[in-house]
Amino acid sequence: MRHLVGFLLAVVLAAAVFFAASWGYVKLLLGPLGPLPAGGGSLLHHTAILEGLGALAGVGLVAGLLIALPRVSPLASGLPGLVLLAWTGLYIFSVRRAVQYIPLKTEAYGMGFQALLFDGILAMAGLVMIIPLFVPSRWRLTQSTSAAAPYEAQDATATYPGFQDTQTIGDGGGLMSDWTQTRPQPRVNPGVSQAPWGPADPGHPGGSAGPV
Repeated sequence: MRHLVGFLLAVVLAAAVFFAASWGYVKLLLGPLGPLPAGGGSLLHHTAILEGLGALAGVGLVAGLLIALPRVSPLASGLPGLVLLAWTGLYIFSVRRAVQYIPLKTEAYGMGFQALLFDGILAMAGLVMIIPLFVPSRWRLTQSTSAAAPYEAQDATATYPGFQDTQTIGDGGGLMSDWTQTRPQPRVNPGVSQAPWGPADPGHPGGSAGPV
């Protein structure tokens, strides 16, 4: 389930790269021309450039979170990164085919993606995005805290070795049973009655007569 969600996030990130990042890059390229943008002055009044920077920064933030968060499947950033690297490899071997496969080439998205491809930005972004694929811990979900059994299921005698010895209620054990076993017991003469309210039978062997 975790990797299925990662696959869906990969589709979202790929769409963000193609539509948002490509559009933002076109905005930057179509900014004020000259040796320096805005003639070396402030860009606060150039809305197009600010929009382009915002789009690129937003896509970079999303991609960075998918790369850095350990609980996110590595497929979320790895699959789009592999696509970008594959497109760059196709561009190296055949520029015409690489450009031919770009969708919406007449729109700002297609033109921006082509510019990102030509400038090598797609290759650089793809190399960063595939890093989680080579981290073994990202393929399995690790618990932030050690898994412990519920408190009720824990063995108190294992945690506290002397715990059983201090119990006062138990099956044949505990302080009460120890006290009854160690308490001094009166010696019983089998020939003498032990009734506390009267003297022993004088006619019984071993008995003693009471007072006259």
